[in-house]
Amino acid sequence: MTTRERPTLEAVARRAGVSRATVSRVVNGSTTVAATIREAVNRAVEELGYVPNQAARSLVTQRTDSIALILPETANRVFSDDLFFPAIIRGVGAELEAADKQLVLMMTGSEAGHHRVERYAVAGHVDGVMFASIHGADPLPGLLARRGIPVVCSGRPMTADPPVPYVDVDHAGGVAAAVRHLVADGRRKIATIAGPQDMVAGIERLTGYHASLRDAGLPELVAQGDFTRESGILAMRDLLERGPDLDAVFAASDLMAHGALQALRDAGRRVPDDVAVIGFDDFEISRYSDPPLTTVRQPIAEAGRTMARQMLRLIAGDPEVAPSVVLPTELVIRASA
Repeated sequence: MTTRERPTLEAVARRAGVSRATVSRVVNGSTTVAATIREAVNRAVEELGYVPNQAARSLVTQRTDSIALILPETANRVFSDDLFFPAIIRGVGAELEAADKQLVLMMTGSEAGHHRVERYAVAGHVDGVMFASIHGADPLPGLLARRGIPVVCSGRPMTADPPVPYVDVDHAGGVAAAVRHLVADGRRKIATIAGPQDMVAGIERLTGYHASLRDAGLPELVAQGDFTRESGILAMRDLLERGPDLDAVFAASDLMAHGALQALRDAGRRVPDDVAVIGFDDFEISRYSDPPLTTVRQPIAEAGRTMARQMLRLIAGDPEVAPSVVLPTELVIRASA
């Protein structure tokens, strides 16, 4: 064999002194081969520098060793200053890399994107599909699950038929901790900048706000945002116009809270002297805002890792995969409240 030739399965078999079929079983992960024979085959693979043919291997294992992560947004949104997606990609990627699986990123910010993902997954190009977040009653998770494709979601799907496993965080508990902190600080006119109401995160954080203000016997004041900094600026201006005497605001995302800080500075309001501000996320930039932002920390990267672990167990046929995992949140107190 010359140095230019690619080692073959037959060459490995000759070096190990076994049949080609035995080598195939070993490189495809079979556990039915005796340990001594596996060692001989693996030693021959290493000595010859043999690399399995992925296409042929897929025919044997019915696996691609690739898993898709669906980002249900346009490219402009994914690659803007929204820090949620990089965090969840980091968590998912770390877990899949440790399992020697390939991560495939796909975006479904349009109807064409939905159809493209459906075709790609149904054609067998990936072993499973994870959703980073879901807008509204998106039918895609249920559709793929009905086709027999393993599906896991980040965030509870609003609808899914059949139900699919998901990983979420304790939205209501995080909001309750934020409101209790503001009330204990003597704040009595607490407004909120709500997130989009076609996403479970936005819905549950607003529901948590309503419940917490009701329990405290305080009036409510709500403005709508979409988790972006720009929407936080506009919503804060609206709140100041409708409630000029407000003394606190809970924003349902850190980016909206940063927008609120900007709008309050523009209006000559001091934070936290005149208005306390709390966000939700605990992105790294919140430590360096002016003033540093009090916020509800949600473990986004850990949610990504947990989602990937759920997916790997589904692919392996584990019958004990939990239908849902809810991770705790934590109030991180800084200078803004």
